[in-house]
Amino acid sequence: MWIDSHCHVTASKFDADRKEVLARAKESGVDVMIAIGSGYGIAGNAAAVALADALPEVYAAVGVHPHEASQLDDANRAAIREWLAHPRVMALGECGLDYHYMNSPRQVQLEVFREQVAVARELDMPVVIHVRGDEPNAYDDLLGIWIEVGEGQLDGVLHCYTGTLPFAKRALEHRFYVSFSGIVTFKRSNDLRDVARGLPLDRLMVETDAPFLAPEGHRGRRNEPAWVPRVGETLASLHETSVEDVARITSDNARSFFRLGAAAK
Repeated sequence: MWIDSHCHVTASKFDADRKEVLARAKESGVDVMIAIGSGYGIAGNAAAVALADALPEVYAAVGVHPHEASQLDDANRAAIREWLAHPRVMALGECGLDYHYMNSPRQVQLEVFREQVAVARELDMPVVIHVRGDEPNAYDDLLGIWIEVGEGQLDGVLHCYTGTLPFAKRALEHRFYVSFSGIVTFKRSNDLRDVARGLPLDRLMVETDAPFLAPEGHRGRRNEPAWVPRVGETLASLHETSVEDVARITSDNARSFFRLGAAAK
């Protein structure tokens, strides 16, 4: 019924009970999870690939998180290409720009993102995007590279979106989907709910970004894929439609984006 389009289920916070976490997801109607490999050191991508290889309900995405851009070397480049060739790896990412924490220098982030978009273009793979930071504007920098290097031939998803409605609408014009996480459920997220309300459902996905960003009602706890329906319920309320419709539409969007086909149904 649901697809969690972005979760870090290979994170160490799930080591003690990963099997139970995945079982709870299934019980909650989450049929498919996209395990994001980046964000735990470039070598951490291997765990997402291995989990996807072992479990039919899990697919993987691999890439270089902007926090880790400084780690990219020739050995890691070769490893990423090997992982991307795995049949259970459906996207490149998450990658992008983060001007908030600046764990890698801005210029390095720009160069590595440009390189990853070029690889995705070469391999014809969709891209999972992380973008954060307004001064200077990471969003404009990211979209500029996307247009220049992607040449209008790539599909992308802005994961865990917290940006503005005007930028999201610009992104839709350049083959982006927008994915919302538990943040859209937070009591103080009225502005973000206005953004979600203003975007068409046929370009939206839902995610948990687990183990981070547990939705309202679970705040302060480790997040997990079983709670992605809570995000969908909020979107249903904003769009004045049924939860079932949101589950169907966002799952169809994820299947199309990640090219899952009948295997994910």
